[in-house]
Amino acid sequence: MTHESQDASHLSRRIALTGLVGGAGVALAAGCTSSNGTSAQGVAPRPTASATGSASGATPGVMTLFRDPAFNFSGLWALGGAGFGGSEVGEVLTAVNTINKAGLSSQAYVETFKKLGDQLMGAPQGSKPDRQTRRLRALRAAQYYAQALFFVLGSDTPDSEEQLYRAGRGAWDKFCELCDPAPVTADIPYGRTPLPVWFFRPDDSGKQRPTVILTNGSDGQNVDMWAYGVSAALERDWNALVYDGPGQGQLLFVDRVVFTSRWEGVVTPLVDWLVARSDVDADRIALTGLSMAGNLAPRAAAFEKRIAALVAMPGCLEPWLGFPPEIRKILTPNKAQTNNIWNKEVVPELPAAAAATMKKRFEPFSVPAMLSAREGKVFTDFYTPAKSIESLTITSVVGRITMPTLVLDYEDEQFYPGQPRTMFDKLTSPKDYVKLTAATGAQLHCSPMAPQQHCDVVFDWLQETLPGR
Repeated sequence: MTHESQDASHLSRRIALTGLVGGAGVALAAGCTSSNGTSAQGVAPRPTASATGSASGATPGVMTLFRDPAFNFSGLWALGGAGFGGSEVGEVLTAVNTINKAGLSSQAYVETFKKLGDQLMGAPQGSKPDRQTRRLRALRAAQYYAQALFFVLGSDTPDSEEQLYRAGRGAWDKFCELCDPAPVTADIPYGRTPLPVWFFRPDDSGKQRPTVILTNGSDGQNVDMWAYGVSAALERDWNALVYDGPGQGQLLFVDRVVFTSRWEGVVTPLVDWLVARSDVDADRIALTGLSMAGNLAPRAAAFEKRIAALVAMPGCLEPWLGFPPEIRKILTPNKAQTNNIWNKEVVPELPAAAAATMKKRFEPFSVPAMLSAREGKVFTDFYTPAKSIESLTITSVVGRITMPTLVLDYEDEQFYPGQPRTMFDKLTSPKDYVKLTAATGAQLHCSPMAPQQHCDVVFDWLQETLPGR
């Protein structure tokens, strides 16, 4: 596979950063659910060329919910969750119409989806809801709160980020509580801050089963893991483990623990916990990584040899390359020089939309950046989080992966184009490469419109790779 990109080295920083409002803003996301190419003042950015290189529409060949590609990708993500009960088509499309009628903006997006989440967590009209109704309403609410959370730093109330996260977490916990059986929950020791986990089983019989550890990306929420692994695992008589790692969920928004480049230190305690359980087949533990976790999971698997099979969705060797060249060029070997360029040359000229994007993209790597964003400010230390992102590069350790590995790729991959194939080529373990395409509506990063197809591919491969005994 070949990938062509424009050389923008001749552009001024002002022009280049202005370009982050549109298609380049999507490329800047480098995360799971969507990218934030929105204005901190809530003004809709002017539509520009899409991340796939076409100026003909927000997302070529795909349903257009919003003219801006960043919002559109997020909307498609919400819509795709309907296949696993993680959203309702009518609810999402009604929200889309409401947002477009109000004028597309971060503020309208946050308000609309938060309101929808609030409504679902309240009592429905008509008869008293039974357990299953309350369970499914909570799952959809978790999705809608996650939609609002992603854009809150570009809204009028960035200081509500933690509150909005807690609302989504509350909906997720309510959903889990009402599952039958409810997942086993635990706090697994990790440094000074334990990792919250949710261990799903098809039943509570104690039967020994294969287990998949589901790893989220840089901005995904637990509800995403339901559509991208938990439900599919349970249907196939597998266990599934969901967790928040550093830079994710509770550890980021509440405990203020940012990403680490040593993800094996995160996965190893999870494996320790699993192999101690009698209902886990210790020889059939798989690890998946969605979005940026297509970098994290392979890193962990290179060192944690109890993992029997690995899936990178998509394969990602260098997350730093998911940022446009104009952003990467700000980083120099000298911290003072880098931050001087950032604060004196870039930030004063940074368009509001690009500023909101940068706040969102850097917060999982820097607590000061997150706290500044919640105050409506742009962070002043660019160097430290940029170096953290750069340190996630795993090119030198991919050769240490020994277990069978599936690398997924996507037609029109916006965030890590070309990287899945490069990872596949570097692997020396038994390996397979699958590219999901527009022919079946499974294009774009993580196949937002086709999580069922996505899971079919992953679990067919897992079951063939780790057959029952």
